[in-house]
Amino acid sequence: MLFDHRGEPVRTGRAAVNGTKLHYRTAGSGPVVVLLHGVPKTGYHWRHLVPKLTARHTVVVPDLRGLGDSARPADGFDCATMSDDIAELMAHLGHESYTVMGEDWGAVVAYQLAARHRDHVRALVFAEALLPGFGFEDHTALTHENVSGGMFLWHLGFYFQPDVPEMLITGHERELITYMLKDERSYPDTATADAIDEYVRCYSMPGGIRSMLAIYRAMLVDAEQNRQAARTMLDIPVLALGGDAFIGERNETQMRLLAHDVTGHVFRAGHDLAEEVPDEVADVLLPFLADRLA
Repeated sequence: MLFDHRGEPVRTGRAAVNGTKLHYRTAGSGPVVVLLHGVPKTGYHWRHLVPKLTARHTVVVPDLRGLGDSARPADGFDCATMSDDIAELMAHLGHESYTVMGEDWGAVVAYQLAARHRDHVRALVFAEALLPGFGFEDHTALTHENVSGGMFLWHLGFYFQPDVPEMLITGHERELITYMLKDERSYPDTATADAIDEYVRCYSMPGGIRSMLAIYRAMLVDAEQNRQAARTMLDIPVLALGGDAFIGERNETQMRLLAHDVTGHVFRAGHDLAEEVPDEVADVLLPFLADRLA
């Protein structure tokens, strides 16, 4: 369960949007921020950050299409379609303008949301993600540089292969999720038992692993969508956040190819900033929201 700054449970709901049904949580009041999680996580990823935002902001925390407690449709796992899910959800909730913060695959969806729905997105926070079409694919290669630098993303090629990952992962969701979460963090103890239990619960449900893999298998489509979107630079404020032990400064480097107004910050952390260093993230995020969106 997620709680607001007063210790009250956040509100939850489900909405039929864009041909699927999304589960979401919401709390707080003030300017709206929507938080988009990555893989292998759910909206529960934001549990530490939500109470740091709700005193001054309305927060919306969806589970992405196919993940968490959202529906698991047969298709629509490219990031443009997933961004349209979020745009329709925000319209359904009555939010005409908002900031979007995404991490990992949620950041890729967040970029597409900002690019496709420019009249509604006031600012973008892009955390710990490599963008298909802008260098992501380079890190799938078995090279000395990738291996020695800790950025050999071996699992992308594995997940892209049909059928075999499903065969090997099913029944071993806990082992895979625990390994991925702990291996990509500077502070592996922040992958707490409650979080692992929640992620395993969701990804072990019917269609959970299929949906996760479908996101990776749409990567080449995402790359073309991102290259098309990049033809028009974003003109909103962008905050690019990285962990020095994982994607780091590359977050800012990518965003400078896609937006005019980019601020970057790198934390002493790994890949999962909102779980590893939530206080430090809030210390950077809140002034950005206050200063750039006043």
